[in-house]
Amino acid sequence: MTLKKVRSVRSGAIFTLPYLVGLEHGYFAEEGIDLELVAPGSYDAVLKPIEEHELVSSFGGISTPFESGDVSLYRACEWGQIRRSHDSGRGGQIIAKRASVASQAIFVRPDSGIKHPQALAGRTVGVNFHHGSHYLAIQSLEGFLDPDEIKVVHAGGPAERFRKLRDGEIDAVALMEPWTTAAEKLGYVLITEAFYVGSEIASADVDPETFAAVDRAVRRAVAKINEDIRPYLHHFVAEVPEDLVKLEPADFRLGRLRYVDPEPYPEAEFERTYRWMVKWGLIAPESTFTSIVDNRVVPV
Repeated sequence: MTLKKVRSVRSGAIFTLPYLVGLEHGYFAEEGIDLELVAPGSYDAVLKPIEEHELVSSFGGISTPFESGDVSLYRACEWGQIRRSHDSGRGGQIIAKRASVASQAIFVRPDSGIKHPQALAGRTVGVNFHHGSHYLAIQSLEGFLDPDEIKVVHAGGPAERFRKLRDGEIDAVALMEPWTTAAEKLGYVLITEAFYVGSEIASADVDPETFAAVDRAVRRAVAKINEDIRPYLHHFVAEVPEDLVKLEPADFRLGRLRYVDPEPYPEAEFERTYRWMVKWGLIAPESTFTSIVDNRVVPV
């Protein structure tokens, strides 16, 4: 059997675990897919936190291989994928919800004196603009603070913004796994946390038949993960340099690691999220559901 080649970004384990597990157990090959996970682009170094999101490309850092054509499939947060589909010069569109239901948590240093979200009024919260940390930090804080009191700043990828918090360059940071576990192990203070959906973005060459095969393999991997995720926690441990903190599989709260079968991205959910992004000036009010979304996953 000739396998169909599909190249996808190897983003963080929190997002890519079903693909890693599917490769380990041969699920993609059994579906006729030769899946290659491509190393992500490096995050641009942030010497000083950036306050204006317009100064940072939605395709900066880890999503660069998609727009350059090196890969045809890429998963990330719901908000960021709407923005990237809007910005894409390659014609990328959202084709399904992703399997990972991730969380972002805002942490402060143990000595900060900050104990609740209201105390972050006017304080800098380090995020990665146009990624989940950016959008969820705003959504997590807007119920407690006025818009002009929320001070999210671009501080780079998770390792970089973790170090900026440690070194006192910013007051707080938004983190996902495995960095939430790293922060808790070091005694950092959790201020707020929320789970959020994400989606897959694809180029036109990922036809429905090809993605259906990918989707079947992902679903098998999700079932395997949900049987017992512990054999795969080493993927998370490996992402945190030991000079920051040495993690062990036993450190993780398994309830934070949620995986579900992919689903189509509903128009009502898109419209709600798009209106919120327009309200915050995070996207121009000019796109439509059909220009952003081309569902290629069939509900089971």
